[in-house]
Amino acid sequence: MTIDAALLGYYRAAAEAFPPLPANADARTVRQRFQDVARAFSLPRGADVLVSELALPLAGRELAARVYRPAAATGALPLLVYFHGGGWVVGDLDTHDTLVERLAVDANCAVVSVDYRLAPEHPFPAPCDDALDSLLWLAEHRSRLGFATDRLAVGGDSAGAHLATVAARGANERVAGIVSLQLLLYPVMRRQFESASCVANANGPGLTNDEMKWYWEQFLGGREPDRHDVRVFPLAEPYERAPAPALIVAAAHDPLYDDAFELARFLSANGGRAEMIDAGDMTHGFGRIQAHAPAAAAWMKTIGERTGEMLRAAR
Repeated sequence: MTIDAALLGYYRAAAEAFPPLPANADARTVRQRFQDVARAFSLPRGADVLVSELALPLAGRELAARVYRPAAATGALPLLVYFHGGGWVVGDLDTHDTLVERLAVDANCAVVSVDYRLAPEHPFPAPCDDALDSLLWLAEHRSRLGFATDRLAVGGDSAGAHLATVAARGANERVAGIVSLQLLLYPVMRRQFESASCVANANGPGLTNDEMKWYWEQFLGGREPDRHDVRVFPLAEPYERAPAPALIVAAAHDPLYDDAFELARFLSANGGRAEMIDAGDMTHGFGRIQAHAPAAAAWMKTIGERTGEMLRAAR
C-alpha cells in the first residue's frame, strides 16, 4: 500500500515552509525547528476536551504535565499517562497536543501528558527516570486528582513509546499489576539500522535512518550502555513478571515498522498479550499530523476507541 496522498501533501507543505537545516545543526536548533513546524501547522483544540496544567513534584526536580479530560465525561475516569515522541531530544506538550487531546476524547479517559527532560542536556538515564517516577507519582495520587483507581494505562509514540515500555515494566516490578495497559505507537525498541524496514524506509518521510542514528547518539550522550540494560534496550532481558497487555501500532512506511512487531512477539513470549494495529498507508509520526490527513485521523480514532475498550476490559 502506498503512502496516503494527504500525508504526502503535508510533508511537501512543511518542506516548502521550512528549508532544510544544515547537517551539523545542534539539538537546540533541531528542537526549535520541530516546535516551529508543529506551531505553524497546529489547529485550535476542540470544544469537546477540558485541559488543565499540572506540576509533578519528583525527587530533585519538577516536571510540567498537562491533563486532558473529555468534556462530556462524568465521574472518575481511567488514567492514561502519556510520553511524547521526538527521539528523546525534541517534542513537548504543545507539539503533541492534538494527538493527546484526541486520544482523551476517543478513548473516553483522562490523559496526563508528561514533559520529561530531554537529551542531550539530560541524556540517559534521565528520560527513563522521569518516565518511571512520573508514572508512579500519578498512580499514587490518582484518587486525589479525581481519576479512577482501578485502571491505569501508560502510552507514548516513538521514543515516548520506548519510555512507556520502560516505565510500565519498572512500575509492575514494584507493584504487580499496577499498569493495566500499554499504548505504544510506532515504538523504537532497538539501536540497529539494518532491519528490512530500516532499509526499505531509510529516507523517510517522517523519519530517516540517519535521523534515528543521531537521536540515539544524543540520548546516550556518548556513553556505551550495558547491552543488558532494559531501560535502554527493552527487549534485552526477559520480564520478571508478565508484562501489561499492549496495543501496539505500526506504520508501514516507517524505519521502525519491524520494531513494533518484534516488541509484540517479545511481550507474547513473556506471557503478555499484544494486539497489533498495522497502519498500511501511514508514516512514522502520523499521529501528530492527523489534522492534515483524514486517513491519519481515522487511524487515530480507531486507536483511541480501541484503547478505551481495552482499558475498561475485565482482567
